[in-house]
Amino acid sequence: MTEARGSAGPNGVTHARHAPGTPCWVSLMVHGLAATQEFYGALFGWEFRPGPQQLGPYVRALLDGREVAGIGQLPPDRHLPVAWTPYLASNDVDQTADTVRLCGGTVGVGPLDAAEAGRMAICSDPSGAVFGIWQTAAHLGTAITGVPGTPAWNELVTFETVTVAKFYETVFGYEEEAAAAADLDYVGLHLDGRPVAGIHGVGSALPRDRGPHWMTYFEVADADDAVERIIGLGGHVLRPAHDSAHGRVATVADPEGARFSVIQNPR
Repeated sequence: MTEARGSAGPNGVTHARHAPGTPCWVSLMVHGLAATQEFYGALFGWEFRPGPQQLGPYVRALLDGREVAGIGQLPPDRHLPVAWTPYLASNDVDQTADTVRLCGGTVGVGPLDAAEAGRMAICSDPSGAVFGIWQTAAHLGTAITGVPGTPAWNELVTFETVTVAKFYETVFGYEEEAAAAADLDYVGLHLDGRPVAGIHGVGSALPRDRGPHWMTYFEVADADDAVERIIGLGGHVLRPAHDSAHGRVATVADPEGARFSVIQNPR
C-alpha cells in the first residue's frame, strides 16, 4: 500500500464533501447483523444507528458520534460473498454507472436513491471486483479519518494492474503512479496529485476462494493488540502483523469471513 494521507491531529480529520473518485464510504453486507455489530463494536469502539433501508436492514457505525462505515443485512436467500465494499464519490451516479458499462464493468444494483442520504450504485470492474458509487445528498460519507477505528486506505487486490487500472482511470479520472520497484506490480491512483487508493497485482497469490477484491484498511492504535482482540472475538488471522514501510499491518477476517486489514501508523 502507499500512504493515504498526511498526519492527523489527535481528533482525526473531519471531512466535508468528497471530490469525485475519492473513496468516501465503506459498507459491509452480512447475514448476522446483530452479531457483526457486536464484533466491530468491541473491536473499534463503534456505536450504531439505523440508516436507509432500501436494500434491507442497515445501520451506520459511528465513532464519537461521527459516521465511519455502514453494515447491512443480506436477504436469507442471497449467497453473496461477505466483503467490505468501498464507495467512490461521483457528482452524477447515473452517468458514472453508464461509463462503468461502456468500459466493460457491470452495474449490479441501481442506480437508486437511498432515501434522502444520496444516490448509489453497486458495480464490478472487468475483473469482477465489487465497488460502489456514491452521489452525496444529506449523507456525505465517512465523516472522520486519522484516528483508530476509521478507514485508512482502500486497495484493489487483483491478478495484474495494467488492464484494470485503465478501467478506473477512464471511469474516475485517476492519474496513475506505478511503484518504483521493478518486482512489484502496484499502481497508485491519484487525484490532483494526491494518492487516494491503490491497485496491487499479486498474480497466482490471489486467493482462489476470493478472486479480485477491494481491501479496506482500518487504523488501529496497536496492530498486535488488535489481532489478539480479533481472535478473541471469533475472527481469523490471514496474515500476521508485520512491519511495512507505512506501519505495522495485519490482514484478518471477521467471524463471517469478511476480509480487512488493520494498520498501526508509525508515529
